[in-house]
Amino acid sequence: MESHEIKIHTEYIKLQDLLKFAGAVETGGDAKLIIQEGRVTVNGEPCAMRGKKLRPGDRAVIDGETELVVTCL
Repeated sequence: MESHEIKIHTEYIKLQDLLKFAGAVETGGDAKLIIQEGRVTVNGEPCAMRGKKLRPGDRAVIDGETELVVTCL
């Protein structure tokens, strides 16, 4: 599995914004689509909420292949 560390300087980042910021999707519409299709898990649980707040230490996995780990600056 490919893993990427995403550093944020805020308290949290919304799931759809994380996907865009990490370059996993090009647009918010693409993020909405893959989240609604159930292709994203957050901390091991399926997540259908594109506004889900992820904080440092949280992990999002796309299609079981790409892991995005949220960390602090």
